[in-house]
Amino acid sequence: MSEPAPSSSSLERGLEGSKVGHRLRAERERRGIGLRELARRVGVSPSLVSQIELDRVNPSVSTLYAIVTELGMTMSDVFGEQPEERVVQPGDGLAERPETRPVINLASGVRWERLTHERDPDVEFLYVVYPVGAASCPEDALMTHGGREYGYVTSGTLGVQVGFEVYELGQGGSIAFDSSSPHRLWTIGGEPVHAIWVVIGREADPRTTASLPRAVVD
Repeated sequence: MSEPAPSSSSLERGLEGSKVGHRLRAERERRGIGLRELARRVGVSPSLVSQIELDRVNPSVSTLYAIVTELGMTMSDVFGEQPEERVVQPGDGLAERPETRPVINLASGVRWERLTHERDPDVEFLYVVYPVGAASCPEDALMTHGGREYGYVTSGTLGVQVGFEVYELGQGGSIAFDSSSPHRLWTIGGEPVHAIWVVIGREADPRTTASLPRAVVD
C-alpha cells in the first residue's frame, strides 16, 4: 500500500515546518553557553550553529540530536507547544490530525511530524519521511544516543545500520534496537521512505555522541 499523495496545504506546511532555531538559541543563552563553545561540544563549525539558530539552514538528524542533548532539552521541547491559534475541531480530544501536527524539516529534506497531541518528554512518536538520497548521518560517523528505537516502514525501502549489521527494510518491515549502538538510517532506491518511528527513554543517556571518528556533519 502506497502513501496517499499529500494535499497542497500539507505540502506547504511541510515546506515551512517548525522553526527550531529560536528555541535552540534561547535555551543556549539561558544556560550561558557561548555559540563557539556549543559548536565545539557538538563537533561542528560555529557558523553552522549560527545558521541553524537563525533558521537559515536545516540541521541534519545527527546534528539536531547532538545540539538538543548538549542543551539538556528533549525533542518535545524542540517541537514546541501547539500554536495558540489552532482551531480545535469537534472530536479532536486526544487525537491529532495530519494538517495540525507539528513538523520539523531537517537537512536533505528529511521531515519529522509529531504524532502526539501534546508534548511528551518520555516518548518520541513520529511520522518520518526520508526523500530519495537522504540519510540521518554520514557513513563514517554513525549516531549514538540514549534510549531504544522502534521503527515501521509504510512505504519505500529504508537502510538501517546498527553496529556492524546492515538491514534493508521494505514496506511492512520493522526494527527495534538500542539507540546507544552506533546507527544510521538512509533511503535505498528511487522512492522516498515513509515510516513510523518511536524513541523511548532518549534522556537516559546524558549526551548524544558519534562513533569514531567524531561526527562533523552538514
